[in-house]
Amino acid sequence: MNITKENIDALNAVVKVDIVAEDYQEKVASVLKEHRKKATVPGFRPGHVPMGLIQKQYGQSVKVDEVNKLMQESLNNFLVEEKLDILGNPIPKTDGEFNWDSESFTFEFELGLAPEFSVDLGASKVQKYNIVANDELIDKEVENLQIRLGNKIDQEAVVDNSTIEGVFKNEASEIESKATFTLEDLKIDTKQFVGAKVGDVLNLKTKDLFKDTAKLATSLGLDADKAKDLDIEVAFTVQAINYTEAAEINQEFFDKIFGEGVVTSKDELRTKIKEDAENQFAQQGDQHLLNAITENLIEGTSFDLPKDFLIKWLGTSGEKPLTEEEATAEYEKSEKGLRYQLIEGKVMADNDIKVDFQELKDYAIGFIRQQMAQYGQNNPEDKELEDIAMRVLQNQEEAKRLQSQLISSKMLNLYKEKITFDEKEVTYEEFVKEIYQ
Repeated sequence: MNITKENIDALNAVVKVDIVAEDYQEKVASVLKEHRKKATVPGFRPGHVPMGLIQKQYGQSVKVDEVNKLMQESLNNFLVEEKLDILGNPIPKTDGEFNWDSESFTFEFELGLAPEFSVDLGASKVQKYNIVANDELIDKEVENLQIRLGNKIDQEAVVDNSTIEGVFKNEASEIESKATFTLEDLKIDTKQFVGAKVGDVLNLKTKDLFKDTAKLATSLGLDADKAKDLDIEVAFTVQAINYTEAAEINQEFFDKIFGEGVVTSKDELRTKIKEDAENQFAQQGDQHLLNAITENLIEGTSFDLPKDFLIKWLGTSGEKPLTEEEATAEYEKSEKGLRYQLIEGKVMADNDIKVDFQELKDYAIGFIRQQMAQYGQNNPEDKELEDIAMRVLQNQEEAKRLQSQLISSKMLNLYKEKITFDEKEVTYEEFVKEIYQ
């Protein structure tokens, strides 16, 4: 057997695998002997069927199987031994009909080669937002906590401070959804609500009903896309009217929110709210930062890809073949992701960033600990955490997701060390306005 590689250019190559009879005959003979032992043919005792009959019945299919196995194994070993960094998978070259009656075979495969390039993290400059919780946000959160822990008091009729509970209904659109809202949530004139009592039915237009489309969607039991442009009339039946008397800010209030003795004064309350909010903001800021760095590296790192090969591979690699137009569209959709995948791999190799199983297990344990804490389980035993983590990691999709998160975390830490940032301090409202609007 002989394997050779011919470079077409820097990004494309053809591998040729030549197989002769001596390479597979011994294995084929061995397999046919096993078939003979098990074959059941009328007129012959088990194990005594003439080899000629076995050869005639099974010879061709066994030869095809063994040659294919040998070819695939040899190709895989060649790619590993030659340390070829390929994109996608080798594509068989077909030239007319293949003659399996021959004793010698030649297989050819097209390869798409990964480009050689360098990544200069020091050349990147990215906007980094440091999101702070200002006094206005802290004041609002204190008020929210007072309302959350306050006492509900029923009212006879709707007034400016009322919380209204009821059901939205439209039979034609199959809408029947319970909702709770305040007059502050509404975008329409609220006069038609003032004075309404339990049992009253109000006919309302959905267009511009609420200030927030998300509130409209949840109130009507619809997804956001469907609610966004909805313009129908709904009947709202008032079922309850109340207002919440704000809880008094005292030690009992502190203990209910943070646990006994953790916070003992209004100043400590505001400090704790600020810390918690800024920790949450930091996670959003980091996600935006990673996205910005990714875009910056894709735009700033130049290299070519074997485009024609990848389009051909995308057209043939799925369960259903794609047309050239479909494969080209798929390539254009996935090109950015592929470019960053190559850049990330290069940066990881250059900086010796790896993830071993112990690190992944520790990361999974930390993730599970956080999840359990959200449900009030703050002190799980180490053995319990490890058992759950091992069960989670046995799920390949879940293990892959956690590994991806861990790699992203390591990459972000590296980027923070290596990349120069234009840092800007903003409130959360300013961040949302600047980034998402």
